[in-house]
Amino acid sequence: MVVTNAPGLPSPSLARENISLEGGVSSLDGLIRRASRRWPHKRAWQIELSGDELTFEEIDNRSFALGEAIMARTGAVPGDTIAVMSLNTLDFPLTWLALTRRGMTMIPLNPRYGSHDISHVLSLGSPTAVVVSSSLLENAMSIIDQERFPIVDLGTLVSDTKGAGSPAPVGDVETTGFAANIQFTSGTTGKPKGCVLGHDYWLAISHTLVEDFPHLGPEDVMLTAQPFYYIDPQWNVSAALYGGCELILLDGFHPSTFWARVRHYGVTYFYGLGLMPTLLLKMPEDPDDKNHRVRVIEASAIPPGIHRALEERWGVPWLEAFGMTETGADIYVTPEMSAELVGSGCLGIPRPHRDALVVDENGEPCAPGTIGELYLAGPGMMREYFQNPEATRSAFRDSWFATGDLVERDEQGRLYHRGRSKDMIRRSGENIAAVEVEDTLSSYDEVGSVAVAGVPDELRGEEVFAVVVPQDSRVLADVSRHEDLISSLRARCQDDLAPFKIPRYWVLVESLPRSASERLLKNELDIADLLTRAIDTTTPHTATQ
Repeated sequence: MVVTNAPGLPSPSLARENISLEGGVSSLDGLIRRASRRWPHKRAWQIELSGDELTFEEIDNRSFALGEAIMARTGAVPGDTIAVMSLNTLDFPLTWLALTRRGMTMIPLNPRYGSHDISHVLSLGSPTAVVVSSSLLENAMSIIDQERFPIVDLGTLVSDTKGAGSPAPVGDVETTGFAANIQFTSGTTGKPKGCVLGHDYWLAISHTLVEDFPHLGPEDVMLTAQPFYYIDPQWNVSAALYGGCELILLDGFHPSTFWARVRHYGVTYFYGLGLMPTLLLKMPEDPDDKNHRVRVIEASAIPPGIHRALEERWGVPWLEAFGMTETGADIYVTPEMSAELVGSGCLGIPRPHRDALVVDENGEPCAPGTIGELYLAGPGMMREYFQNPEATRSAFRDSWFATGDLVERDEQGRLYHRGRSKDMIRRSGENIAAVEVEDTLSSYDEVGSVAVAGVPDELRGEEVFAVVVPQDSRVLADVSRHEDLISSLRARCQDDLAPFKIPRYWVLVESLPRSASERLLKNELDIADLLTRAIDTTTPHTATQ
């Protein structure tokens, strides 16, 4: 994407325009070959669901052979796109690397997609074929139009790569400009958009995690429990290849057994997000809680109210990290600042390859202490939204990407998340970040999870509405306990929130819609319907808040 400097905005740092990986690596193909040369017989992957174990040399040999086989089976050529549907088995990471090494672009598919979801993604992405793990074939064939998008069984193709020899030397595929992924967002505010991610996207993440904190290396054992069709397991793969780390691939996140698996595999590093910290802390305490090799945990959106409890229970730092599908790894808390920031909700500072800017509603840079939108710039960000020039133009301010996240910068340059620009509540002239109220309520033991939204109000413009999943589901069946819980939560809010931020409307529900990565899908909540069942804790003519 060709960009120019926008009038009124400073230019990003020229020092951060390019990243040079050791050995001159500029593609995932080069990353794999480098790992194979350096650590050929070192175990690289353990995949719990299938029991597969591969060395770095085997990844090199088998992924290249699989790429050749997919091209022969589908007729695909460099520049084509291939959609991939798989669980957390060997099929997914091996296929992703296989495609990128031969200049093809992967479109990851969520196995939980229905016919409507998958039709949108495939129609927009127009893949040459859809390659599917054998266990998912029946479902895929029932929801995919095979006349438009031929389906190929990955089972035999992957199996046939066992014992594959060393790949023939080929050129560095990224020099031709082919993308690695068209990665569809979770669609929290509308239909999913396809982020076009180049090889540089994955290399930038890998570089910062190895050359900078957490300084991943050959002695580390990484673990991922996220679904592979999201970016997190994929950057785990690329970072492990660059750092020479062993990577443990779990079939999913299971709170009751998660730490047992961490201890079993000798894990030293993992990344958490969504409800992971909250759900882990709710598990019964174990005498072995501090019996592990983990040296650091990075996580996104650590609930401030439980941050200290997480560190005390497991005896290891939980450090905040911020990133997006569109931008990769962007902001982090360093070990030097971590102790001071526990429980503060601070995102930290930009990573060395990333510039961050806070701007007001007029696009002007904000002074410290002022809330504004976060803009990011630097190498390794998405190229564009696939076949959506309008969305691309809207997202980029020339060199800067407008994240839609509201942040505040302190005098030390540290950034604090203050919500989403589309998730602010305007009540009687006061701006309320929904995330602040959500974090407060989430810190209460009685609350399992919560979503906060603004609802129209003739007097105040908007009122605050809290949709709460109680920790004890039995409350839902007992009207008196239902009302008692809401009264209790509201009373506690009076100690923890400014009066104008306390929700007026409350409703208890069984669950909230979430993506497979535990991201709250607030757009799927039927707020109007929920409001008809809500308890109004004050009335307009008597309210004083």
